[in-house]
Amino acid sequence: MPLCTICHTPFDPPTTWRHTLTIAPQPKLCAKCVEQLSLITPPICDICGRPLKELAPEYIYDTICYDCYRWEHDPTWSQTLTRNRSLYTYNDFMKEAMALFKFRGDYAVIYAFQEKLQQFYKQHYNKQDLLIVPIPLSNERLHERGFNQAEAIASLLPKLNLLESIAQLLPLKHFFFQQPFRIENILTRTHHEKQSKKSRTDRIHAKNVFSTNTQKINKPILLIDDIYTTGSTLRHAAKVLKEAGATSVSALTLIRG
Repeated sequence: MPLCTICHTPFDPPTTWRHTLTIAPQPKLCAKCVEQLSLITPPICDICGRPLKELAPEYIYDTICYDCYRWEHDPTWSQTLTRNRSLYTYNDFMKEAMALFKFRGDYAVIYAFQEKLQQFYKQHYNKQDLLIVPIPLSNERLHERGFNQAEAIASLLPKLNLLESIAQLLPLKHFFFQQPFRIENILTRTHHEKQSKKSRTDRIHAKNVFSTNTQKINKPILLIDDIYTTGSTLRHAAKVLKEAGATSVSALTLIRG
């Protein structure tokens, strides 16, 4: 009997034909842990994906939240990030799961979200010809942590199955099948104080820590990161990529803080 990836309790995983045929990853969480996950549901902000039901009416501007309204009315940042979509809210359970993953080095935790993440990607992005770019860590932070959490999340995105691979030879394939994607580490990051220690104002006005040597990207980019908090990290990265020729920059994050 397998152990739950988070609480390490033995559990009998539910199986479906998709699991039996290995089309879907085997469940990694017990029912008790699954119940504590909080999936984000509509209505959400059109730009950052924040649940609008958690906001007072005065902090909602048509279909976007007040934070995104401020971003979009700042000439420096307007239209830098097309949209972000996040899978889960940052509740207490998810905070503990991310602490296990990022700060205590339990890499296996990320596999608990693989199936939902793959479904989520297919729901929002699989019909697009995208270049996948994980948000990088600085060399110092990478040495400290031992792995890049954004790269770990990107590695879970769904690969083409046999039918989808064959379908790439067909006309109109993008209407019916998942499109292939490439994961490219084209961003670098200089070392800086942890974002979690900065105020929103400090994050927005901080010097851009990202750079790229890639020119004339000429493709839409999908940034991958673990959490969207203020949107500063993703927008700073998006700004560099758009200056290098990206036609658009969107993001997929596991959590909306």
